[in-house]
Amino acid sequence: MKEILKLEHIQKFYGNQGNLTKAIKDISFSVNNREFVGIMGASGSGKTTLLNCISTIDTVSAGHIYLEGTDVTEIKEKALARFRRENLGFVFQDFNLLDTLTISENIALALTINHTRVEQIERKVMEMAGSLNIMDILDKYPYQVSGGQKQRCACARALINRPKLILADEPTGALDSYSSQMLLGTMQSINEQLGATILMVTHDAFTASYANRILFLRDGVIFTEILKGQDSRKVFFDKIMNVLTMIGGGQTDVC
Repeated sequence: MKEILKLEHIQKFYGNQGNLTKAIKDISFSVNNREFVGIMGASGSGKTTLLNCISTIDTVSAGHIYLEGTDVTEIKEKALARFRRENLGFVFQDFNLLDTLTISENIALALTINHTRVEQIERKVMEMAGSLNIMDILDKYPYQVSGGQKQRCACARALINRPKLILADEPTGALDSYSSQMLLGTMQSINEQLGATILMVTHDAFTASYANRILFLRDGVIFTEILKGQDSRKVFFDKIMNVLTMIGGGQTDVC
């Protein structure tokens, strides 16, 4: 299977020589096309820092990150915004929608910035909204729709440019249990039916059970990983909980 993302001995340090914090000590792994990978770990394990490095929001102290063969760590700062727009899709815990734009305009934002032709924007927005079952709210504003609908809008916005990689940071963190299940079903469909490659950080075992593979971080390194394989989601959930117990806490206090 085609390799989309590859990390080689990533390290991230904060502070100076007298007061150095090693958030990521040495992490290497790869993600293949159409994979749905989850990242979990206790508070301070380095998972959010890792996601920030992959997204180019933060720079690495050592090591290399490749996205389809392109060394992301070598991209100049002036070119990073364009690189993100063309290659990455983001789904955040707090949606990050613009209240002054309609749902349709929020979804189309990346296309508008890239000066895509109006007729192409309209077609792509309609296609994506249809795939995510939000056609009926396109003319509404974010404050007029539910949290689950906002998050599906965020998913549509992340997918509109057909990015190589979707990065999801605690995507269910601001949702109730029903909306969480709806969103996770949507993300699973995005992965299985639209072929999106997803890398998701989460503290929640239920959310993680929708992924195909989980990487567990502890103290800045990969502690272990588990694959779903042919397991049911319930069996996979139990395996996730067992690992979380080993690395220091259950579902309620691992973040």
